[in-house]
Amino acid sequence: MLVLVAPGQGAQTPGFLTPWLDLPGAADRVGAWSEAIGLDLVHYGTKADAEEIRDTAVAQPLLVAAGLLSATALGEVVPDVVAGHSVGEITAAAFAGVLDDTAALRLVRTRGLAMAEASAVTRTGMSALLGGDPEVTTRHLEKLGLTPANVNGAGQIVAAGTMEQLAALAEDKPEGVRRVVPLQVAGAFHTHHMAPAVAKLEEAAQGLAPADPRVTYVSNKDGLTVATGADVVTRLVGQVANPVRWDLCMETFQRLGVTALVEVCPGGTLTGIAKRALPGVKALALKTPDDLDAARALIAEHAGAAS
Repeated sequence: MLVLVAPGQGAQTPGFLTPWLDLPGAADRVGAWSEAIGLDLVHYGTKADAEEIRDTAVAQPLLVAAGLLSATALGEVVPDVVAGHSVGEITAAAFAGVLDDTAALRLVRTRGLAMAEASAVTRTGMSALLGGDPEVTTRHLEKLGLTPANVNGAGQIVAAGTMEQLAALAEDKPEGVRRVVPLQVAGAFHTHHMAPAVAKLEEAAQGLAPADPRVTYVSNKDGLTVATGADVVTRLVGQVANPVRWDLCMETFQRLGVTALVEVCPGGTLTGIAKRALPGVKALALKTPDDLDAARALIAEHAGAAS
Protein backbone atom coordinates (compact mmCIF):
# COMPACT_ATOMS: atom_id res chain seq x y z
CA MET A 1 0.00 0.00 0.00
CA LEU A 2 1.37 3.38 -1.08
CA VAL A 3 1.02 6.78 0.57
CA LEU A 4 1.87 9.90 -1.45
CA VAL A 5 2.85 12.82 0.78
CA ALA A 6 3.61 16.51 0.24
CA PRO A 7 6.02 18.59 2.36
CA GLY A 8 5.31 21.87 4.10
CA GLN A 9 6.92 25.28 4.23
CA GLY A 10 10.66 25.33 4.79
CA ALA A 11 11.32 22.54 2.27
CA GLN A 12 11.97 25.04 -0.55
CA THR A 13 15.53 25.91 -1.64
CA PRO A 14 16.76 28.37 -4.28
CA GLY A 15 16.46 27.01 -7.82
CA PHE A 16 14.80 23.74 -6.80
CA LEU A 17 12.19 23.96 -9.58
CA THR A 18 14.77 24.41 -12.36
CA PRO A 19 15.30 20.78 -13.45
CA TRP A 20 11.56 20.04 -13.35
CA LEU A 21 10.84 22.76 -15.90
CA ASP A 22 12.89 20.87 -18.48
CA LEU A 23 10.27 18.09 -18.56
CA PRO A 24 7.88 18.16 -21.55
CA GLY A 25 5.06 20.66 -21.02
CA ALA A 26 6.19 21.59 -17.50
CA ALA A 27 7.17 25.20 -18.20
CA ASP A 28 3.87 25.88 -19.99
CA ARG A 29 1.91 24.35 -17.15
CA VAL A 30 3.67 26.38 -14.47
CA GLY A 31 3.33 29.48 -16.64
CA ALA A 32 -0.44 28.98 -16.81
CA TRP A 33 -0.62 28.54 -13.04
CA SER A 34 1.44 31.71 -12.58
CA GLU A 35 -1.02 33.66 -14.68
CA ALA A 36 -3.99 32.20 -12.81
CA ILE A 37 -2.71 33.31 -9.39
CA GLY A 38 -0.78 36.44 -10.32
CA LEU A 39 2.61 35.17 -9.15
CA ASP A 40 5.63 34.32 -11.32
CA LEU A 41 6.27 30.78 -10.10
CA VAL A 42 8.91 30.18 -12.77
CA HIS A 43 11.00 33.11 -11.54
CA TYR A 44 10.66 32.21 -7.88
CA GLY A 45 11.37 28.54 -8.50
CA THR A 46 14.49 29.13 -10.59
CA LYS A 47 16.11 32.55 -9.99
CA ALA A 48 14.95 33.86 -6.60
CA ASP A 49 17.27 33.72 -3.61
CA ALA A 50 16.59 32.10 -0.24
CA GLU A 51 15.18 35.27 1.34
CA GLU A 52 12.71 35.84 -1.52
CA ILE A 53 11.30 32.33 -1.32
CA ARG A 54 11.16 32.48 2.48
CA ASP A 55 8.28 34.93 2.03
CA THR A 56 5.16 33.02 3.06
CA ALA A 57 3.12 34.48 0.21
CA VAL A 58 5.65 33.07 -2.27
CA ALA A 59 6.77 29.85 -0.59
CA GLN A 60 3.34 28.30 -0.19
CA PRO A 61 2.15 28.51 -3.83
CA LEU A 62 5.61 27.49 -4.99
CA LEU A 63 5.55 24.34 -2.86
CA VAL A 64 2.08 23.31 -4.05
CA ALA A 65 3.06 23.93 -7.68
CA ALA A 66 6.21 21.83 -7.29
CA GLY A 67 4.28 19.01 -5.64
CA LEU A 68 1.67 18.92 -8.38
CA LEU A 69 4.27 19.12 -11.15
CA SER A 70 6.40 16.30 -9.75
CA ALA A 71 3.38 14.07 -9.08
CA THR A 72 2.25 14.51 -12.68
CA ALA A 73 5.73 13.55 -13.87
CA LEU A 74 5.30 10.17 -12.19
CA GLY A 75 2.60 9.29 -14.71
CA GLU A 76 -0.83 7.81 -14.02
CA VAL A 77 -0.31 7.12 -10.33
CA VAL A 78 -3.27 6.32 -8.09
CA PRO A 79 -1.97 6.16 -4.52
CA ASP A 80 -3.88 4.30 -1.84
CA VAL A 81 -3.46 7.10 0.69
CA VAL A 82 -2.53 10.81 0.49
CA ALA A 83 -1.48 13.34 3.12
CA GLY A 84 0.45 16.58 3.32
CA HIS A 85 2.27 18.45 6.06
CA SER A 86 0.75 21.88 6.72
CA VAL A 87 0.46 23.64 3.32
CA GLY A 88 1.16 20.24 1.77
CA GLU A 89 -2.41 19.33 2.75
CA ILE A 90 -3.62 21.49 -0.14
CA THR A 91 -1.34 19.56 -2.50
CA ALA A 92 -2.75 16.33 -1.07
CA ALA A 93 -6.31 17.59 -1.61
CA ALA A 94 -5.48 17.98 -5.29
CA PHE A 95 -3.95 14.47 -5.38
CA ALA A 96 -7.21 13.14 -3.94
CA GLY A 97 -9.34 14.98 -6.51
CA VAL A 98 -10.97 17.21 -3.88
CA LEU A 99 -9.71 20.32 -5.71
CA ASP A 100 -8.47 20.70 -9.26
CA ASP A 101 -4.94 22.04 -9.68
CA THR A 102 -5.95 25.64 -10.40
CA ALA A 103 -8.40 25.77 -7.49
CA ALA A 104 -5.71 24.38 -5.19
CA LEU A 105 -3.23 27.03 -6.31
CA ARG A 106 -5.74 29.85 -5.95
CA LEU A 107 -6.57 28.67 -2.43
CA VAL A 108 -2.92 28.41 -1.44
CA ARG A 109 -2.23 31.86 -2.89
CA THR A 110 -4.93 33.25 -0.59
CA ARG A 111 -3.54 31.21 2.31
CA GLY A 112 0.01 32.46 1.79
CA LEU A 113 -1.03 36.11 1.53
CA ALA A 114 -3.30 35.87 4.57
CA MET A 115 -0.67 34.13 6.70
CA ALA A 116 2.00 36.63 5.62
CA GLU A 117 -0.29 39.47 6.67
CA ALA A 118 -0.99 37.80 10.02
CA SER A 119 2.73 37.23 10.53
CA ALA A 120 3.42 40.94 10.08
CA VAL A 121 1.36 41.89 13.15
CA THR A 122 3.88 40.51 15.66
CA ARG A 123 7.45 39.25 15.19
CA THR A 124 7.03 35.51 15.51
CA GLY A 125 8.78 32.37 14.34
CA MET A 126 9.31 28.64 14.82
CA SER A 127 12.08 26.39 16.12
CA ALA A 128 12.47 22.62 15.86
CA LEU A 129 13.30 20.67 19.01
CA LEU A 130 15.16 17.42 18.45
CA GLY A 131 14.99 14.64 21.04
CA GLY A 132 13.33 14.52 24.42
CA ASP A 133 10.05 13.18 25.72
CA PRO A 134 7.01 14.75 23.97
CA GLU A 135 5.03 15.23 27.18
CA VAL A 136 7.94 16.84 29.01
CA THR A 137 8.68 19.06 26.02
CA THR A 138 5.07 20.15 25.64
CA ARG A 139 4.79 21.14 29.31
CA HIS A 140 8.02 23.13 29.06
CA LEU A 141 6.84 24.96 25.94
CA GLU A 142 3.56 25.88 27.58
CA LYS A 143 5.49 27.26 30.57
CA LEU A 144 7.34 29.58 28.16
CA GLY A 145 4.11 30.61 26.41
CA LEU A 146 5.02 28.68 23.25
CA THR A 147 2.79 26.38 21.19
CA PRO A 148 3.83 22.87 20.05
CA ALA A 149 2.75 23.81 16.52
CA ASN A 150 4.05 20.72 14.70
CA VAL A 151 4.15 17.40 16.51
CA ASN A 152 6.07 15.48 13.87
CA GLY A 153 6.95 12.24 15.61
CA ALA A 154 10.39 10.61 15.51
CA GLY A 155 11.51 12.83 18.40
CA GLN A 156 10.71 16.15 16.72
CA ILE A 157 8.40 18.92 17.90
CA VAL A 158 8.30 22.40 16.40
CA ALA A 159 7.64 25.27 18.80
CA ALA A 160 6.04 28.51 17.67
CA GLY A 161 5.60 31.90 19.28
CA THR A 162 7.13 35.34 19.58
CA MET A 163 10.83 35.87 18.92
CA GLU A 164 11.30 36.70 22.60
CA GLN A 165 9.69 33.41 23.63
CA LEU A 166 11.87 31.50 21.15
CA ALA A 167 14.98 33.24 22.48
CA ALA A 168 14.01 32.10 25.99
CA LEU A 169 13.63 28.56 24.66
CA ALA A 170 17.13 28.63 23.17
CA GLU A 171 18.48 29.53 26.62
CA ASP A 172 16.26 27.07 28.49
CA LYS A 173 15.81 23.81 26.55
CA PRO A 174 13.41 21.14 27.81
CA GLU A 175 15.02 18.21 29.57
CA GLY A 176 16.29 15.63 27.06
CA VAL A 177 16.18 17.92 24.02
CA ARG A 178 19.49 17.74 22.14
CA ARG A 179 19.12 20.76 19.87
CA VAL A 180 16.86 23.74 19.19
CA VAL A 181 17.00 24.73 15.52
CA PRO A 182 15.41 27.99 14.29
CA LEU A 183 13.40 27.40 11.10
CA GLN A 184 13.40 29.54 7.97
CA VAL A 185 9.76 30.54 8.17
CA ALA A 186 8.26 33.98 8.62
CA GLY A 187 5.78 33.45 11.42
CA ALA A 188 4.24 31.34 14.17
CA PHE A 189 2.16 29.13 11.92
CA HIS A 190 -0.50 26.82 13.38
CA THR A 191 -1.00 29.01 16.44
CA HIS A 192 -3.45 31.68 17.59
CA HIS A 193 -1.23 34.23 15.83
CA MET A 194 -2.74 32.97 12.53
CA ALA A 195 -6.39 33.52 13.56
CA PRO A 196 -6.84 36.49 11.16
CA ALA A 197 -5.85 34.24 8.24
CA VAL A 198 -8.59 31.73 9.09
CA ALA A 199 -11.32 34.30 8.42
CA LYS A 200 -9.89 35.11 5.01
CA LEU A 201 -9.61 31.44 4.10
CA GLU A 202 -13.19 30.83 5.20
CA GLU A 203 -14.30 33.50 2.75
CA ALA A 204 -12.20 32.03 -0.07
CA ALA A 205 -13.48 28.53 0.64
CA GLN A 206 -17.06 29.62 -0.02
CA GLY A 207 -16.23 29.83 -3.72
CA LEU A 208 -14.94 26.26 -3.94
CA ALA A 209 -16.83 23.22 -5.19
CA PRO A 210 -14.91 20.37 -3.54
CA ALA A 211 -15.40 16.77 -4.65
CA ASP A 212 -15.20 13.86 -2.24
CA PRO A 213 -11.73 12.27 -2.03
CA ARG A 214 -11.26 9.43 -4.52
CA VAL A 215 -8.49 7.93 -2.36
CA THR A 216 -7.96 7.83 1.41
CA TYR A 217 -7.14 11.34 2.69
CA VAL A 218 -5.47 11.69 6.10
CA SER A 219 -5.85 14.98 7.99
CA ASN A 220 -3.23 16.89 10.00
CA LYS A 221 -5.86 17.86 12.55
CA ASP A 222 -6.07 14.47 14.24
CA GLY A 223 -4.65 11.86 11.86
CA LEU A 224 -8.15 10.71 10.90
CA THR A 225 -9.27 9.83 7.39
CA VAL A 226 -11.75 12.25 5.84
CA ALA A 227 -14.65 11.06 3.70
CA THR A 228 -16.09 14.24 2.17
CA GLY A 229 -14.64 17.12 0.21
CA ALA A 230 -16.53 19.62 2.34
CA ASP A 231 -14.86 18.24 5.48
CA VAL A 232 -11.44 18.33 3.83
CA VAL A 233 -11.87 22.03 3.03
CA THR A 234 -13.17 22.85 6.51
CA ARG A 235 -10.11 21.19 7.99
CA LEU A 236 -7.76 22.98 5.56
CA VAL A 237 -9.15 26.31 6.72
CA GLY A 238 -9.03 25.64 10.46
CA GLN A 239 -5.63 23.97 10.37
CA VAL A 240 -3.90 27.30 9.74
CA ALA A 241 -4.36 28.23 13.41
CA ASN A 242 -4.11 24.75 14.95
CA PRO A 243 -1.20 22.35 15.50
CA VAL A 244 -0.10 19.88 12.85
CA ARG A 245 -0.25 16.32 14.18
CA TRP A 246 1.98 14.52 11.70
CA ASP A 247 2.71 11.93 14.39
CA LEU A 248 -0.96 10.91 14.31
CA CYS A 249 -0.94 10.84 10.50
CA MET A 250 1.92 8.34 10.59
CA GLU A 251 0.08 6.24 13.15
CA THR A 252 -2.81 6.10 10.68
CA PHE A 253 -0.44 5.07 7.88
CA GLN A 254 0.64 2.16 10.04
CA ARG A 255 -2.92 1.23 10.94
CA LEU A 256 -3.93 1.25 7.27
CA GLY A 257 -1.03 -1.03 6.39
CA VAL A 258 1.09 1.39 4.33
CA THR A 259 4.25 -0.30 3.01
CA ALA A 260 5.78 2.52 0.93
CA LEU A 261 5.89 6.32 1.08
CA VAL A 262 6.79 8.68 -1.78
CA GLU A 263 7.31 12.37 -0.98
CA VAL A 264 6.80 14.78 -3.86
CA CYS A 265 9.16 17.64 -4.69
CA PRO A 266 10.86 19.21 -2.79
CA GLY A 267 11.08 15.93 -0.94
CA GLY A 268 13.31 15.00 1.96
CA THR A 269 11.82 16.23 5.22
CA LEU A 270 8.91 13.80 5.53
CA THR A 271 10.98 10.97 4.10
CA GLY A 272 13.56 11.51 6.83
CA ILE A 273 10.90 11.40 9.53
CA ALA A 274 9.35 8.28 8.01
CA LYS A 275 12.67 6.44 7.97
CA ARG A 276 12.92 6.99 11.74
CA ALA A 277 9.27 6.56 12.71
CA LEU A 278 7.94 3.96 10.26
CA PRO A 279 10.26 0.95 10.38
CA GLY A 280 9.69 -1.44 7.50
CA VAL A 281 8.08 1.22 5.29
CA LYS A 282 10.13 2.01 2.18
CA ALA A 283 10.46 5.78 1.75
CA LEU A 284 11.62 7.79 -1.25
CA ALA A 285 11.85 11.54 -1.86
CA LEU A 286 11.44 13.28 -5.21
CA LYS A 287 14.14 15.93 -5.24
CA THR A 288 14.96 16.09 -8.96
CA PRO A 289 13.63 14.29 -12.06
CA ASP A 290 16.53 11.85 -11.61
CA ASP A 291 14.47 10.30 -8.79
CA LEU A 292 11.46 9.53 -11.00
CA ASP A 293 12.51 6.08 -12.19
CA ALA A 294 13.17 4.81 -8.67
CA ALA A 295 9.85 6.26 -7.51
CA ARG A 296 7.96 4.60 -10.38
CA ALA A 297 9.53 1.26 -9.50
CA LEU A 298 8.54 1.64 -5.85
CA ILE A 299 5.01 2.65 -6.84
CA ALA A 300 4.66 -0.31 -9.21
CA GLU A 301 5.62 -2.64 -6.37
CA HIS A 302 3.40 -1.17 -3.65
CA ALA A 303 0.47 0.87 -5.05
CA GLY A 304 -2.97 -0.65 -5.35
CA ALA A 305 -2.78 -3.02 -2.40
CA ALA A 306 -5.92 -1.46 -0.96
CA SER A 307 -7.97 -2.54 -3.97
